[in-house]
Amino acid sequence: MAEEKDAEGTEALVAELHKKIKDAFEVFDHESNNTVDVREIGTIVRSLGCCPTEGELHDFIAEIEEEEPTGYIRFEKFIPVMTRALVERRYRPAAEDILLRAFEVLDPAKRGFLTKDELIKYMTEEGEPFSQEEMEEMLSAAIDPESNTINYRDYITMMVVDEN
Repeated sequence: MAEEKDAEGTEALVAELHKKIKDAFEVFDHESNNTVDVREIGTIVRSLGCCPTEGELHDFIAEIEEEEPTGYIRFEKFIPVMTRALVERRYRPAAEDILLRAFEVLDPAKRGFLTKDELIKYMTEEGEPFSQEEMEEMLSAAIDPESNTINYRDYITMMVVDEN
């Protein structure tokens, strides 16, 4: 009996995930033909609370693309892979303490903030560089327009995804 109840709970969870995935996919299905531009997959995946690296996203796309890539991703190829990623809790965002330590490494003087110029330098020249679009998006959300700095503790609090 307990197994049956557990299976029902899992089915309900999967049904709920399928609805979320379909809703997110449909936002970018401009032709209403169950396909989206492959370049939108990262946005869709991130809108569902996942934070894959560019490498992970590349592998994800490779898994759902047609044998002969068309530039479009079909919903029926996307949903099983996306469902599995959500159920397995893959591509989780970094924890608050890890993000804080990362910012503190960039702020050796322990001021509690980075200037806009410092942030741009680190995010475009180090590690996996941000694109121009990603940088503009981050700056619009992170930079205090009065001081032209990012108070990274406040930014981390805003960024962290509530797991519940």
